[in-house]
This record gives sequence, C-alpha cells and structure tokens, in this order.
Amino acid sequence: MRTAILARNSLWATFFFMGIVSMAWVARIPEIRDANGLNNGQLGLILISSTIGAVTGAQLSGRLIHTFGTKPIIIISIFIMPIGLILMGLSTSPITLIIGLFTMGIGYSSMDISCNTQAVAIETLLKKRVMSSFHALWSCGAFATTVFGGAIAHSISPRDNLLGVGITCLILFIPSIIFLLPPQLDDHSGGEEETQAKIPVFGKSVLPLWAIGIGLLGGLIAEGAASDWGAILLRDDMGYDKGVNATAFASFSLAMITSRFLGDRALDYFGPRKTVLIGGYVGGLGLGASITISLPLSDSHPVLALIIVNVGFACAGLGIGPMFPAYILAASQVPGIASSVAIARVGVIAIAGYFIGPSITGAIAQLTSLPIAMTYPIVMLLLAGYQSHIIKK
Repeated sequence: MRTAILARNSLWATFFFMGIVSMAWVARIPEIRDANGLNNGQLGLILISSTIGAVTGAQLSGRLIHTFGTKPIIIISIFIMPIGLILMGLSTSPITLIIGLFTMGIGYSSMDISCNTQAVAIETLLKKRVMSSFHALWSCGAFATTVFGGAIAHSISPRDNLLGVGITCLILFIPSIIFLLPPQLDDHSGGEEETQAKIPVFGKSVLPLWAIGIGLLGGLIAEGAASDWGAILLRDDMGYDKGVNATAFASFSLAMITSRFLGDRALDYFGPRKTVLIGGYVGGLGLGASITISLPLSDSHPVLALIIVNVGFACAGLGIGPMFPAYILAASQVPGIASSVAIARVGVIAIAGYFIGPSITGAIAQLTSLPIAMTYPIVMLLLAGYQSHIIKK
C-alpha cells in the first residue's frame, strides 16, 4: 500500500509537469503564428506534424510498455517533450516549427499512454478511484502555464517564455518520477490473464476499442480547439488584446480542473456512462451558445461578451474533464488485451484527433471563418457524449 501511495504522489507531480510542458505554448500561439509568417490555414496544416508524431509515439509506446513497463518509457519521454517545446519557441521558420511540433507529439503521446497505464495499475493497487485526480493535476499544470504565458505576454518574448519553461520542467521532471511503480508492479503486460501485445487494426476483437477511441476523439478535438484556437478567436474575431485573449483557455482549464478533482466522485455517483453523456451535451451546447451570443456583442458590449464566451469555454471544460479518465478506464477493461496495448490503440485514434482536430478547424477557418469553424469541435463534443453508450455503467 505504501508503494502505491508513493507512486500516486509521484504520478501526480508527473502529470502536473506534463500539463505545463504540453500547454506552455497555448498563450503564445498567435505570436508564434505571426513569427513564422503563417495564416490560419497554414498553421492548421503545420499542426499535422504533431499528429504524425503523436501517432508514431502512441503506436510504438504500447508495445514498448508491454515489453519493458511504464517507467522506462516515461523516463525517455520526459526528455523528448521539453526539447519539442524549446524548438517551438525558437522557431522563426515553418521547418523548425514542424520539427518542434513533431517532437512534442511523439514525446507527449508516449508520456500520456505510459502515465495512464501506470495510473490504471495504481488505481488497482489502491482499490479506489483516483484516475480523474491525475488528469486534474495535468489540468492544473495546463492552467498555470496558460495564465503565466498570458501574464508575461507584454514583457517576455515567446522564445524566452518557452525556453525557460522547457529547461525548468526538464529539470523538475527527474525527481517527480522517482517513486513511480517499477515494471514488476505496474501490470503492464496484463497480469495473470492471457492478453495480446499485438492486435489487428480492424476486426471484431478490436471493435470496442474503436468505439471507445471515437468517443474520446470527440472530447479531445474539442479540447484541442479550446487550446489552439481559443486565443485566436478572442483576438482576431472579438478584438481582445494579448493576455486577455488567453482567458478562453484559462477558463476552460480552470473548469476542467474543477470537474477532474470532482471526477472520481462523479464517476462513482453517476457512473462513467452517465457522467460522459451529461458532460458531452452540456459542454457542446454551452460552448456553441456562448460563441453565437458573444460574437455580435463584442463590439458594443466587450466586457459582457468576454464573460459570456468564457462561460461557454468553462462549460466545455466541465464537460470534457471526466471524459478522458472514463474512456481510458473503459479501454483498460477490454478483455483479452493488455491494458497498455488497449490504451495505446485508443490513444492512436484519440491523440491523433487531439492534434489533427485543430488542423481541420484551421482549414475550415481559412475557407470560411474561425467562428464557423468552431462548429466542428462543438459537434465532436456532442458526439463524445453520444458515444458514452459504449462505456459500462
């Protein structure tokens, strides 16, 4: 029990720093876009490089975790992620940004899948729900780095901001992983039950994973839109200056933190299926209504419009918060497949969506407008709520 408690505390810290590194560039996206001479469509296209990295990392990490355990993969990933962030901050040409995004994608997906596999094992050892709390700490890190980035936007360049965050977290990651479960305790190969390390892409045996992945995909596409396009929506379409435009993702993150800290209780009280159903519908409808109402108000009543649009992003954060833990736990419980491999397969589907979703949003924005393009992640969030029927009650 003591080993599991120490591992839980260590994983809390790891998730926190992972949230900081992965979201540190969010408040500086408009400036990074401009520094690289990109428009919305070009930025959306370049974001595909992070998708390729994420899919590569997710595909490799599942089998590597099954063979070597979660902790060795986490140790490798903690060095890859900050390097990606630093390259993104240093970029003044699209090729450097592409390399940074690819590096971040492969590091993040490997880290995410290995940490979630470790979280499933810790929850099993503790015999209580704690999965949502891990993701709450990720959201705390994401919120802290977004607020920090917005607060210093007027005085510190994106280069210095991301360079400082990358180096600091690279150092802090090292002590945070000391007490993680060793490979012999993390149940990475599925325990005593016979499981498969290699599974087909399609087929009857993996249909549940595809259904779970599509549901998680919907929630992550909405999350990616909030992080990558929220600041640009507030700046370019509603006229808010830098710093203020970061409030969209800050509101989203704060709401997600709240829902994730309460998520374990919600999952126990309502059940995973109902929790995801309510979250998808409330989040999608709330975000859609807020953008529709606030856009025409932003010229005549900017303060009121800012409040309304932030309420919408908060609704999305509240709804999405428990989704990732619920869907990850559902994947780990698919019979006959090792949890690491099942989580990795769902991760290939969902994490790719997290990164490619903003690219699709950018393409739609270039053809129409960003407010219209935001319809896409809103619909996907509603789909995430609908797909809750695949989760056990």
